[in-house]
Amino acid sequence: MKLTLRVFKRNVKLMEIGIKVFVQLFSKSWGKGEKMLKGLLSKSVCGECRICCGFDNTDVWEMPVMNEETKNKLEALRPGTEFVRTKNSYITKCGELSDDEIFYCPALDKNTGCILGDEKPFDCKIWPYRVMNFKGSKVITVCPVCGEIFSRPLRELVDFLECGLAVKIDEYSNENPDIVKDYDFSYPILKVLGEIKQK
Repeated sequence: MKLTLRVFKRNVKLMEIGIKVFVQLFSKSWGKGEKMLKGLLSKSVCGECRICCGFDNTDVWEMPVMNEETKNKLEALRPGTEFVRTKNSYITKCGELSDDEIFYCPALDKNTGCILGDEKPFDCKIWPYRVMNFKGSKVITVCPVCGEIFSRPLRELVDFLECGLAVKIDEYSNENPDIVKDYDFSYPILKVLGEIKQK
């Protein structure tokens, strides 16, 4: 019994150390503006898929919200790109799409990926996580169209949030409420952040 308890305590200690190391790595990546989902999604998998960069007439509401700085950078890199103004932000204008038409984000380069690099919109940095309004509560969900992530156990996705990402999402969405989207029933809720604050 004593040996079992000792092994259990040792394993708990190793888990605590592992979490601390992960949080440190996550914090460094965030500080450098690198991809926030490093460790959960690989660059190669995302590069081969890019499903998050294309939109049809059923999911144009998923278009990433941009602040003015990101909008200006994209406008400089892709002259002629049109934007729609939301309350305090911007989204790219795609117009009316036919049933089988796909609109690709103007920031997508088919050979190199996103031309915005580490300065891509926050929506893109956290995808397929989404922050949504569920009956007045701010919740973090996961988009079901990302096959790589949606095939993972939900517990794994929740644990990843608990390593600092949920706090970052909460803080950013408090300052940038435009990224909080209306809840879609097909998106599993992973975490409730609390009541939505009106600004």
